[in-house]
Amino acid sequence: MEIAGRVLIVDDDDANRLVVRTILTGAGYEVHEAGDAFAALDGIDRDTPHAVLLDIKMPGMDGLGLIENLRRRGVDVPVVVLTGHGDEFTASSCLKAGADAFLDKPPERAKLLLALQGAVARGKLAEENRRLKGGQEEPPLLGNSVSMHDLREEIARVAPSRATVLIVGESGTGKELVARRIHHLSPRAREPFVRVNCAAIPEELIESELFGHEKGSFTGAVRKQIGKFVQAENGTIFLDEVGDMSLRTQAKVLRVLQDGEVEPVGAGVVRRVDVRVIAATNKNLPEEVKAGRFREDLYFRLSVVVLQTPPLRSHPEDIPALVEHCTSEACTEYNRRPKRWTREALDQLAVYPFPGNVRELKNIVERAVIMQLEDEIKGVDLLRSAPGAGAEDEGLFGAPTLAEFQERAERAYLVRQLQRHNWNVAATARAINTPRSNLYKKIEAYGLKRED
Repeated sequence: MEIAGRVLIVDDDDANRLVVRTILTGAGYEVHEAGDAFAALDGIDRDTPHAVLLDIKMPGMDGLGLIENLRRRGVDVPVVVLTGHGDEFTASSCLKAGADAFLDKPPERAKLLLALQGAVARGKLAEENRRLKGGQEEPPLLGNSVSMHDLREEIARVAPSRATVLIVGESGTGKELVARRIHHLSPRAREPFVRVNCAAIPEELIESELFGHEKGSFTGAVRKQIGKFVQAENGTIFLDEVGDMSLRTQAKVLRVLQDGEVEPVGAGVVRRVDVRVIAATNKNLPEEVKAGRFREDLYFRLSVVVLQTPPLRSHPEDIPALVEHCTSEACTEYNRRPKRWTREALDQLAVYPFPGNVRELKNIVERAVIMQLEDEIKGVDLLRSAPGAGAEDEGLFGAPTLAEFQERAERAYLVRQLQRHNWNVAATARAINTPRSNLYKKIEAYGLKRED
């Protein structure tokens, strides 16, 4: 039986959601729920419904704020307001903000279904238009693990604000994807998103790149250049690898954050800019501050909200979804027939530590799609992905059974993590998110010694 449409119910009252869900499922609708506006933002962004049934009075962001956020970002999803706090002013405000209809609680079944029928019809038309235009511009932030669910919820909470965000995490964990998602969910979504790789720009040029320069302001300045902060006017600037920025440049970035002013090299005048700053680093900035390589005042300015991208080894349950997405993309890009992964191949990936995180997984999938001719991928050569792979790794992947491979992989992983933390058991246990007592048991069981 074909569903009548996908509907998202947004209400902080469980009982009200149950009543509406019962009515809608009985009428053939596929129903999803959100207990607040932030969860709704995440749900709408990941899988836009045909219509939203929205309460007004909710903690955090209210329903009117959610409607305004969606309309400012150009998200064309029909909204039917369903509230027990209805009055003429509230109804007028909601309709002016872009709501399709306004109904009082408790809902009359006939009125509810009639309003929803029109909203869903418009939602299906908007979905078809998006499909013809190529779908969503932003890639999804995949994963159903607790860590990824929490990260998406944190993004949904911080995105509508003006707060500066610092994204920290290992290389390859998707920090830029998080930054783009924050921008995509923010009221600035239709304005520029400008990325600056602070580690890739030579020290003598980074000020010019960030703030611009006047013609003739230094040797080689043959023309005037507009800086990245000005290019990002009214939008978002993403300072990637901000921990690699020099102290001199840090001082100028601090001025932008404090006063909203930039001074192009050689200009002698300042210009005000309205830009949201998102920064990212794989360095430990508090340690960099202690070492005198990063300004403490800039760190506090950047870290109004800190988001942590989890390493892939901490949520291996998300690997199948990531593999499926990367495989589909690679098959399309390289004009290959659709391929599927066997359970044995996925199990092989599940126990691999992925030092390069999701970026490394994407490379492994691409290589398998390109090099393997069969439609079914039964295994991959992970030795090609492991930098410095040697005799120990050859022994690891030469294991005769999956159980033996898992045991060897865990032993090798623990040795590397202990080495990385100078055999500090407490620090290692925190890093790999396991109780210290459990790590001691593993060390004893595998007979691990520092010379390993």
